Amino acid sequence: AATKLASAEKLMYFCTDQLGLEQDFEQKQMPDGKLPVDGFLLCVDVSRGMNRNFDEQLKFVSNLYNQLAKTKKPVVVVLTKCDEGVERYIRDAHAFALGKKNLQVVETSARSNVNVELAFGTLVQLVDKSRGKAKIIPYFEALKQQSQQIAAAKDKYEWLVSRIVKSHHELWPNVSRKMQPAPEFQDYVYLEGTLKAKKLFLQHVQRLKQEHIERRRKAYLALLPQALDALVPDLDEIDRLSRSKAEKLLEAKPDFSKWFVVLEETPWDAGDRVDEVDSERIPFDLLETPAAEQLYEAHLEKLRNERKRAEMRRAFRENLESSPFVTPGKPWEEARSFIMNEDFYQWLEEPVYMDIYGKHQKQLIDKAKEDFQELLLEYSELFYELELDAKPSKEKMGVIQEVLGEEQRFKALHKLQAERDALVLKHIHFVYHPTKETCPSCSSCVDARVEQLLSTRFLRPHRNPLGDTNVDRINLVILGKDGLARELANEIRALCTNDDKYVVEGKMYELALRPIEGNVRLPVNAFQTPTFQPHGCLCLYNSKESLSYVVESIEKSREAAAGRRDGHGGQLPLTLVLVNKRGGGGGVGGVEGGETLQSLIQQGQQIASKLQCKQIGQVLKGLLDAKRNLNLVVGSTSPGLKEAGEAELRGVICLMCGDPVSADEVLLPILQAQPCRPAPGGGGGGA
Repeated sequence: AATKLASAEKLMYFCTDQLGLEQDFEQKQMPDGKLPVDGFLLCVDVSRGMNRNFDEQLKFVSNLYNQLAKTKKPVVVVLTKCDEGVERYIRDAHAFALGKKNLQVVETSARSNVNVELAFGTLVQLVDKSRGKAKIIPYFEALKQQSQQIAAAKDKYEWLVSRIVKSHHELWPNVSRKMQPAPEFQDYVYLEGTLKAKKLFLQHVQRLKQEHIERRRKAYLALLPQALDALVPDLDEIDRLSRSKAEKLLEAKPDFSKWFVVLEETPWDAGDRVDEVDSERIPFDLLETPAAEQLYEAHLEKLRNERKRAEMRRAFRENLESSPFVTPGKPWEEARSFIMNEDFYQWLEEPVYMDIYGKHQKQLIDKAKEDFQELLLEYSELFYELELDAKPSKEKMGVIQEVLGEEQRFKALHKLQAERDALVLKHIHFVYHPTKETCPSCSSCVDARVEQLLSTRFLRPHRNPLGDTNVDRINLVILGKDGLARELANEIRALCTNDDKYVVEGKMYELALRPIEGNVRLPVNAFQTPTFQPHGCLCLYNSKESLSYVVESIEKSREAAAGRRDGHGGQLPLTLVLVNKRGGGGGVGGVEGGETLQSLIQQGQQIASKLQCKQIGQVLKGLLDAKRNLNLVVGSTSPGLKEAGEAELRGVICLMCGDPVSADEVLLPILQAQPCRPAPGGGGGGA
């Protein structure tokens, strides 16, 4: 209760942590060793003490207070250890204070750091009246506020740690130095201390390490099904093996080291393996974990299910083959109820069955068509009396169907009537035009197969007087009505060498001609066949009607080409040729009477502009007339070949520029895609 203390050369601010370690703390002595006392904190322990009677304790506190009151100095009663306080003790302490005049009580807990500053602040206010009066808060309310403050500071500190610490390899000394200037770090350390700040840091580092391990674990587990598929894809190999024998089997596989690695330190997540970020091989001891065991069982189950599904697919195909209800052309919806059972639905999805059924239907239909084709060949006498244009009347088609109607091979296609009728028409075309192109066997035609085999397995020797081995094949379509195409093709063939060679500008070409005079929509008159891919087309006309035929045929051919998947023949290089009247006898027919040459030239120019062959930019229109001059061009290489190539064809003119043209200029746009020379005055367009 003394108000003046003298303690020369004594250190200030002693606490239990300083005892024996004074040199580790700040050295600060009392000034002059004298210390006046301005007020007192009367501390009362309200916890349950061992062998201690609180009533006796309170009597001692009462006697002590009486001594302090005599000093006339401010006194504040401080209840300590309220975090373990007994409610009756606290109540009795407050009752004691109420019996005294202006004696204030502050409930504190040094361990929880609750109201400690408030106790000193209350005493300071009593000493210095100029200071504002502090509001005394009960312990539990202050504890709540303190907890909220600590929680907020903790959240901010944890945010700071997560922002700075990104790796589980970080160390506390380095990180604490980085965080030292941050207010989030300072506030939390002030409230909770450095030890708790370090503890939260270590928890964050451990969490980062666990997250890293979990990422590695997920990566390994994601790779495990692929490894099992690669090493043990056969169910018979592992179906009845125990786990230990299955692991030994895996180790014995040649590619084991490609997928797995056997570690000296196990488990894998306790060693340095965790930090090998680039590691792609699975630690073998991972197979002992429950997650890996589940994946292994899932692998077994997948193999068993695949086997069962394969058995179901096989059983379904056998059911299709043996079922009398599955006929060519029958839709899946009609056949499903007859061939499906509960097991099929249990193991496979309906789209799988539909795919199998579709493939089976294709086999049935192909076989039925083949049998029907044989039937048509057996009844060849039905087609003897048809007209040569191969267009049977409805009555004749009725007779054919009536005669064949009782045949099972005819009935097999009753759900495919349109295709059956198409087969009949195709057979009729074949009867009157028996070629590779109209053969019902299509690409399987023996003639076509022989040509393909010969072209791929045997080299055809070429006689080339020029010694040039670079010989290209040019397939040309000659389109013309009323015999124009056949006549020109015959003349060209007659004038070529034995090997059908044509030389232009020192390069040798092998010519293959296909004259067409009828409906190009019929297979026999098609521009393109399985064995003939055209490179260009010579279009001949000598009248308005023959010009109309050329236009219609070109348009039909382009429509047919647009519908084909291969897209060939959509835009062929074209040469539009006007055939004029011959000065002498024989040869290609000329312009028919009643129509002037100038009129046909103008019509040809208009049609050329309409056709617009984009692949060559412009299309040459010429007139072929003189057999003698043509012979000099396409004949064998004689001493006069150069002069003949430069000679002009008698009666052959360009429809665009009006100038005479040479024989080479007729075929050159097809062979080299060269445009005609421009007309005087810059005229263009057409071809």
